[in-house]
Amino acid sequence: MSETVQSNGVGRGARLPRTARRAQLLAAAQDVFAANGYHAAGMDEIAERAGVSKPVLYQHFPGKLELYMALLDKHVDELVRRVTEAMDATSDNKARVRNAVGAYFDFVDGESQAFRLVFESDLRGEPLVQDAIERATSASVDAIAATITADASLDESRARLLAVGLVGASQVAARSWLADNRALPKEEAINLISNLAWRGIGGGFPFHPHD
Repeated sequence: MSETVQSNGVGRGARLPRTARRAQLLAAAQDVFAANGYHAAGMDEIAERAGVSKPVLYQHFPGKLELYMALLDKHVDELVRRVTEAMDATSDNKARVRNAVGAYFDFVDGESQAFRLVFESDLRGEPLVQDAIERATSASVDAIAATITADASLDESRARLLAVGLVGASQVAARSWLADNRALPKEEAINLISNLAWRGIGGGFPFHPHD
């Protein structure tokens, strides 16, 4: 199914399949939410940014919260995928730690500023938002903890606490690096944090070698 929108303005008058139109609306909403936050963002502005009428926007998303949640869930899924792939990409544990740290730096450094919705949302009091944000942390921690449990002589509770530390350090360091206008090259920043983490995890616990 294709949609026709107004003939004036950027993107107006174009016929797009429903999935393509939805992607266009999400991209416009991302720009507005990242710049203004949830409370200051308006559906009028999002529709204007997308080059559609408000009725077209509401055909896809019944309200601002539904639109925000669609974006937030998308970004949470992306972050969890990055962390999970970082752990699965190699059997070398030092490389896994570096990959995990790098996943957070790459996520924060993305052009869409998706991290602002996940880590800096101004709607944390909304239960749906809080649940999504907690899922971003817990699923990432689960992926890392599963590896630590399998490869180190640690029980699940200790492995999970170490994973929480790695996730927290990676997230905070990546955001600080960005706020400092990328004062260090990203690869150097990743190396600094991953070396710090590896000295603690790899030096303090006997990881079993992999072939």
